[in-house]
Amino acid sequence: QVQLVESGGGLVQPGGSLRLSCAASGIIFSTYNMDWFRQAPGKQRELVAIITSGGSTNYARSVKGRFTISRDNAKNTVYLQMNSLKPEDTAVYYCNANDRTTHYWGKGTLVTVSS
Repeated sequence: QVQLVESGGGLVQPGGSLRLSCAASGIIFSTYNMDWFRQAPGKQRELVAIITSGGSTNYARSVKGRFTISRDNAKNTVYLQMNSLKPEDTAVYYCNANDRTTHYWGKGTLVTVSS
């Protein structure tokens, strides 16, 4: 059974930092591209960051220079380091694993950036 479990969300002040983790099981993790999405209240879900199975990364324009996605294949875990957080970063953050045939989602972790 495939399972993606996000953790690390919470309440942080503007300018602060958080590191999100997503632990995967039930897949051959090293062969999957891993993504972070987020959905703010009243907003569409948006893609935040991508890291491919080969380690290439891409970011949404809104987070470039502030967020860093990384993966540790030995731990079956993908991370999202979030620095210089802004109130508009407030959202539920979701982990996504995908290959050419399937997509899997975690249940999300809430990040609240408040002043």
